[in-house]
Amino acid sequence: MNDDSPQKFTDVLTGKLASKLPPKLAERAERGPVVAVVKLHGTITPTPGPVNRGTISMQTTESALTRAFSHDRLSAVVLSINSPGGAPTQSALVADRIRGLAAEKKVPVLAFCEDVAASGGYWLACAADEIYAHRTSMVGSVGVVSASFGLDGLLERIGVERRVYTAGENKVRLDPFSPEKDEDVRWLHGLQTELHEQFTDWVRERRGDKLSSTEELFTGEVWTGARAKELGLVDGLGTLRSIVKDRFPKAHIVDVEPRKPLLARLSGSGPGARLGLGASASSLVEALEQRAQWSRFGL
Repeated sequence: MNDDSPQKFTDVLTGKLASKLPPKLAERAERGPVVAVVKLHGTITPTPGPVNRGTISMQTTESALTRAFSHDRLSAVVLSINSPGGAPTQSALVADRIRGLAAEKKVPVLAFCEDVAASGGYWLACAADEIYAHRTSMVGSVGVVSASFGLDGLLERIGVERRVYTAGENKVRLDPFSPEKDEDVRWLHGLQTELHEQFTDWVRERRGDKLSSTEELFTGEVWTGARAKELGLVDGLGTLRSIVKDRFPKAHIVDVEPRKPLLARLSGSGPGARLGLGASASSLVEALEQRAQWSRFGL
């Protein structure tokens, strides 16, 4: 038996297996390199609920990220980002997971900003080695925001008395049903400043010398993709497919979807679907909050 017989046997076996596949699958098998695309679309929140409504968290992205980085013949992973932001901790957890998988698999990660990659959405984009956007995309918003309501006047008007009992004088800071205290606002500002510094450090770490020296970068301002390129927030402009084709001309693009919760599969819900099964008052409030985050960017 010749020394190359095992290889010939492998080639023959591979050819026979490929001949048994449906035409489309056989064609894919012969295409070679793969670029896996993971969609990170929606607001960033730790409480997506049982029905998927277009949210991003460690829970909702783990399966897609793991599968994307485990793909055979992987040349790169692309993050398709469309998010107005949200919870800073979830942003950091997902970004850290992406960096960990990239280091483990030793593959480059590219991010493409669609309509919006703002606040936590841009935090996610910075997990990539290269960031691209469309010239009309909205990018940036490196800042921190908190929002609430003051309802103490309403309670007084309708004759309802608020009763709260705590052990610890700071247990109910910024309670929306109690009058606002200056010391609580100062505490919140201090917390926001700390989170803002962490966000800024992350952007500087990931973008390095690519960033413009202007201090506007970290004021929470949002820019078009064209302006973001001038400021060094992104590396280039274009569409996802044109960028991948240019960087990996022989690669086949594979979309990797996260595993949807059971109720999402039953109801067929998505980012634009109705509240569907299991809807409640808290679900409605959550949906309104998510709608408000998108509306800041006219979407």
